Amino acid sequence: MNTDQLFKNINKHISLSAVEESHIRSLLAEKHLSRNDYILKQGEACPFIYFVNSGLLRAFFLNPSGKDNTVMFALRDWWITDMHCFLNGLPAMVNIQAVKPCHVLCLSKASLDSLFEDIPKFNRFFRILMQNAYCREQLRMIQNLSLPAKDRYEGFLTKYPQIANMVTLKQIASYLGITPEFLSSIRNQKKGK
Repeated sequence: MNTDQLFKNINKHISLSAVEESHIRSLLAEKHLSRNDYILKQGEACPFIYFVNSGLLRAFFLNPSGKDNTVMFALRDWWITDMHCFLNGLPAMVNIQAVKPCHVLCLSKASLDSLFEDIPKFNRFFRILMQNAYCREQLRMIQNLSLPAKDRYEGFLTKYPQIANMVTLKQIASYLGITPEFLSSIRNQKKGK
């Protein structure tokens, strides 16, 4: 099991001993996904948080009319789950699907709780993850409510150029909360300049 990237991610915020790394490694499972495989489906149990070792995942939900709404993408070195459902033992509200082939490391809720007890500084690491995620989502919400679609698209391209090159126009539009047709017209205007 390749955990080098995971420990680089953790070591950005806390220092772990070899014994602590070994303990974390013992609690992980790994999963390989092919393109379009699901790691989580709406309505299913949400027992894991995932660390992306390679590939690209997309979290999305289908509203009652069947419209696809992208919540987030997760590249190499990112964490992803349906956090509300993972932490509260509820059925998943989102689907998580591989956009590209992926290798992920899986940590269960019970294992996460065990790490909080066994390695108290892991609490700090997880708190930092949650703070960063909250800030990112708050900024995204404010931008979605206040910026024109053209500015949101340009911001997405600037912030996530790697993702923009790996996903479909429809998926980007879904993430930005606009129709693919409207995004296509924005792109055409941008090319025309």
